[in-house]
Amino acid sequence: MKKTRKYVLLLTVFILLIGLLSACQPKPPKNWWQDVVFYEIFVRSFKDSNGDGIGDFNGIIEMLDYLNDGDPNTTDDLGIGGIWLMPINPSPSYHGYDVSDYKAVNPDYGTLEDFNNLIKECHKRGIRVVMDFVINHTSSDHPWFESSKDPNSEYRDWYVWLEKRPNNTAGPWGSNAWYQKDGAWHQDGKAWYYAPFWSEMPDLNYHTPEVTEAIYDATKFWLDLGVDGFRVDAARYLFEEGYILQDSPKTIKWFQDWRNYYLKRNSRTYTVGEVWADTGLIKRYNQPTKGMEQFFMFDLATDLVGSVYSPSAWRATKAYTKALDAFPDGDFASFLTNHDQNRLASVLEEDLTKQKLAAFLLLTGPGTPYIYYGEEIGMTGTKPDEDIRKPMQWSDKSYGGFSRTIPWRKLNDGWTVNNVEAQDKDPNSLLNWYRKLINLRNSQSAMRQGAYFPISSDCRSLYVALRVEENQQLLTIANLKDEAIKGCSLSLEESPLSGVYLTESLMGDSIFENISFGENGQLNEWKIGSEIGAAEVFVINLKK
Repeated sequence: MKKTRKYVLLLTVFILLIGLLSACQPKPPKNWWQDVVFYEIFVRSFKDSNGDGIGDFNGIIEMLDYLNDGDPNTTDDLGIGGIWLMPINPSPSYHGYDVSDYKAVNPDYGTLEDFNNLIKECHKRGIRVVMDFVINHTSSDHPWFESSKDPNSEYRDWYVWLEKRPNNTAGPWGSNAWYQKDGAWHQDGKAWYYAPFWSEMPDLNYHTPEVTEAIYDATKFWLDLGVDGFRVDAARYLFEEGYILQDSPKTIKWFQDWRNYYLKRNSRTYTVGEVWADTGLIKRYNQPTKGMEQFFMFDLATDLVGSVYSPSAWRATKAYTKALDAFPDGDFASFLTNHDQNRLASVLEEDLTKQKLAAFLLLTGPGTPYIYYGEEIGMTGTKPDEDIRKPMQWSDKSYGGFSRTIPWRKLNDGWTVNNVEAQDKDPNSLLNWYRKLINLRNSQSAMRQGAYFPISSDCRSLYVALRVEENQQLLTIANLKDEAIKGCSLSLEESPLSGVYLTESLMGDSIFENISFGENGQLNEWKIGSEIGAAEVFVINLKK
């Protein structure tokens, strides 16, 4: 008992010290997430520091200079300003999306002190840390669920238990959602619990106020440790209201209340929600007030990749316009693929040119871009999920430079040729393309926060967009086709520009000396005289 008390006392002192150190650190600017590119990391697969075949916090620290060396004048890092760590809580599964303790870290990844060191090292380099927050369901191993099996337990109502299997057994997407568990009883026999994602991921019952209190407590715990925000997993499913199993009014209201809570603790907290739905539906989460700072735009991701797969500039500009109609301030999260989807390189059939074009559309467009680890070197992978979350390919050394021993999952074929070390030496590699684009985005404020005006063209494959901020205006141009085009006309009905602008090429060769806008900022069938090469891209600064 004395040892337990001593441990609790030491842990309390440790957390208080961390909180004090975090408070002494310079605060990031307001709405800092609008100015950064995020990098999604599966900790288990990023870098193994201790030779057990599993990635860990110290491994990420070892590779932070790859993401951002902290010097804005260098361009040999990726220029990443934020990382999203996939689940870091204890879990019985490799993926971590079944949490067994909301106020601890997975021992496979290190200690709480290791995690705090990671936060400090990230902050030194200007990298903000966002952690996955899996609050819709827990692991069936969670002590709350174990206790809830007893009908007399104080945790019984923390989950959804029924004495009889309901007539409608389907979950939100039509699959079975009700299960029984050994040791879970009611007075007449075995009880049934609700778990639409998986039998070992029982849903929390947010109709019980104590559940919200517990999640608020976990929120406070991580913010006090210095975490900059949360990516909320499965955000659509918190409350079931009769036959409404997703996007219920109570779910939306919960997030709006939660946002009030965390902003009072730290006004610079960032949250991004996984609401895997149509953009128009996602908009509801910000009505009448914001539910989270940003949401992932799944429609946009599909259309950006699709516009490159089958060249169609109109599809990309329409997708951005749709996202901006729903979120006019451009406060949304953009991406190409993530940990739940086949990897970009595989979707695009390992076509290097198409991967580069997709990166261009993402990193020159509005929103806050997210890159899935390994996407920048063209890592491949198709489902099952384990095969889209394989170890990072760092070099041609043993086990890809990921570990000194056999990794938790076999590396991709071809890792000896396709890896960071090899691409670092190749000026035309995908990695150096990402570095160039991200560092360009970091240096041009109009590309990050400028208004977005899609420019139409009679050339189907020609993507043209105008980005306008108060003191800067940029043209982004890409030929999405693998053959040259010429004689393309451009048209724009309205913009804040007027008069003649001289051009300065920031990326790609200059294709015209100046461009003229009418009184209302319109372009009336303005023609590009020169030929635009296959998959050629341009970023052009317009100056009076």
